Amino acid sequence: MVFFTLQTEVNYLGQFSHPNLVKLIGYCCEDDHRLLVYEYMASGSLEKHLFRRVGSTLTWSKRMKIALHAARGLAFLHGAERPIIYRDFKTSNILLDEDFNAKLSDFGLAKDGPMGDQTHVSTRVMGTYGYAAPEYVMTGHLTARSDVYGFGVVLLEMLIGRRALDKSRPSREHNLVEWARPLLNHNKKLLKILDPKLEGQYSSKTALKVAHLAYQCLSQNPKGRPLMSQVVEILDNFQSREENEEDQMLQTGGSSSITLYEVPKGSSNDTPT
Repeated sequence: MVFFTLQTEVNYLGQFSHPNLVKLIGYCCEDDHRLLVYEYMASGSLEKHLFRRVGSTLTWSKRMKIALHAARGLAFLHGAERPIIYRDFKTSNILLDEDFNAKLSDFGLAKDGPMGDQTHVSTRVMGTYGYAAPEYVMTGHLTARSDVYGFGVVLLEMLIGRRALDKSRPSREHNLVEWARPLLNHNKKLLKILDPKLEGQYSSKTALKVAHLAYQCLSQNPKGRPLMSQVVEILDNFQSREENEEDQMLQTGGSSSITLYEVPKGSSNDTPT
């Protein structure tokens, strides 16, 4: 299994180059020794900064930047001539450089996606519980929208500041998606569960827009999830507007709300309640 995942990683990272995919410098397979050498990512993983680093907080703007970069990495894989499904999208696989630019790492579970008339690929269920899409866990059917679900879980973790699975919480809050997703379209309830470390760093309107994106990505119906290319467009538009708003605030000394670009109508079959 170790050799298989290493070979998979070398195959994929060896053929692709993208600003939001970690660079593979070299590898070694000699006797029983297996070694991969990546570019150095000075700031470590997103998981470390969200959940393990004491005394520092990942700001709202950095979280949104990381979300955009990770989304670009996934969109690139999904848009390849032979689409690639990442299959293990989680905070520990998102690495950060000294400027908090994000890159996807660990391609050991990546899989060629469906081609032509194929609607999915069937495979043994692998990945990390809490991030895997429900239809994949139940049937072994894998599509690009399985990755979209995983992205939604990570976006939710960044919004709320909790792990996807946390048994130290009350029993009804063990599974972050099951507990939080129903609250994402309820304004007052949502604002109460957002990461308290982020207080004062965002407008409530902005938070609601990002939460709605997470809600769509976490749809139980795969067809109700946006494509990663749409997610990139949404987050890219958000970042541009946020930068413009910051410039205006510096010039005028005032404040204003940010409106996030909406997912095009028809892209979601999961209507909020």
